[in-house]
Amino acid sequence: MPSTEFTIDDLRRILREGAGTEEGVDLDADILDTAFEELGYESLALLETCGRIEREYGVTLDDDALAEARTPRALLGLVHGHLVTAHAG
Repeated sequence: MPSTEFTIDDLRRILREGAGTEEGVDLDADILDTAFEELGYESLALLETCGRIEREYGVTLDDDALAEARTPRALLGLVHGHLVTAHAG
């Protein structure tokens, strides 16, 4: 059964696995409110990241909501909301 929790460490791992890390970017720093673009992740990298999240956590993320999730904090909230809903039933 997929996990019911999605943490910043999970997101860091998935970002590294899917798109790597841009030189000069420290994903281990406090990145919660840093725009993905500033972290070196463009839309294609984020699509790959979201695909990995969907497969690993068994959720379906809405494309429009993903477009609005411009920071790790926003993406964590989005995924968490889907996990709570998916496991409430």
